[in-house]
Amino acid sequence: MISSISLQLPLRPFRRSKSFSTLKKTIQMARSALIETTETGAFIRTPSSFRNFISKDKTSQFPAEAGRYHLYMSYACPWASRCLSVIKLKGLEKAITYTSVKPKFERTKETDDHHGWVFPVSEDEEPGADLDPLNGAKNIRELYELVNVNYSGRYTVPVLWDTKLKTIVNNESAEIIRMFNSEFNEIAENADLDLYPSPLQSKIDNVNEWIYDAINSGVYKCGFAQKQGPYNEAVAKLFEALDRCEAILANQRYICGNVLTEADIRLFVTLIRFDEAYAVHFKCNKKLVREYSNLFNYTKDMYQIPGLSSTVKMDHIKKHYYGSHPHINPYGTIPVGSSVDFSSPHDRERFGS
Repeated sequence: MISSISLQLPLRPFRRSKSFSTLKKTIQMARSALIETTETGAFIRTPSSFRNFISKDKTSQFPAEAGRYHLYMSYACPWASRCLSVIKLKGLEKAITYTSVKPKFERTKETDDHHGWVFPVSEDEEPGADLDPLNGAKNIRELYELVNVNYSGRYTVPVLWDTKLKTIVNNESAEIIRMFNSEFNEIAENADLDLYPSPLQSKIDNVNEWIYDAINSGVYKCGFAQKQGPYNEAVAKLFEALDRCEAILANQRYICGNVLTEADIRLFVTLIRFDEAYAVHFKCNKKLVREYSNLFNYTKDMYQIPGLSSTVKMDHIKKHYYGSHPHINPYGTIPVGSSVDFSSPHDRERFGS
């Protein structure tokens, strides 16, 4: 078909345009920021590198103190957004400051091809993104290299920064939300909220495990699969898990019962991005969240919890996914989307509060 069309064009030597060459190089560069696949074409996620823990014990290396810690995050990233969600829910905004990067990956150094999270160059460049107030860094990569000039891992968000020791405490979101939930209660405005209550911990851990594997990471396994087989496997597992959530939520308000837990936060950050990003960009289009009665109403219920809506910036989400992975979306075109109103009424009150 291509050759037959080209025969109808003027007979002149074919020369690749400058834009074509630039596009090809951009695709190659951006791949270094996130893509991790096995020889079979399946996506894998590298474990986080910094795993220190903040403690309410005042004698620990990283004691819980108001004003000491800073969260570097992205409104586009679900892993970082769940950390901000717990700050909002626990009432820790006065104790833990935070800064958001720009949504779209950009080049982080002139000496190599890495693309990743960057800060804006001015206060008004990107609404919702901030200059680095602590280190004056141009990008997240610089923070990692401030701590270790020989660092060779991934430059990810969230980054939990210690302003006193000038180092990264932790960059694993699952551990950061546990710290925020339990270790800052002496200074949290909503200390009575326990997102990891003792009677439910075993259940929460179990739910987290299959939701992480099949849903949170599952959408990435679909989107970054480089062969049909791994994609087919991941997408089947994803929708089996979503169907499982739908069935669970038919009988209770939240995923582990009728009380809000960290498992809900972890599930919510994927669901809120699903129809606008993952269904299209990551080829997770077997069914939309808004086509699931319980899941859709649950997502609206979660969104309407005081504080959570402020963690959702759909413009950042769409700019990131459709603009940061040119090997999937070469021209960076952002779909119009459905503009779902997550503040509209839901039916979850039937389970009580």
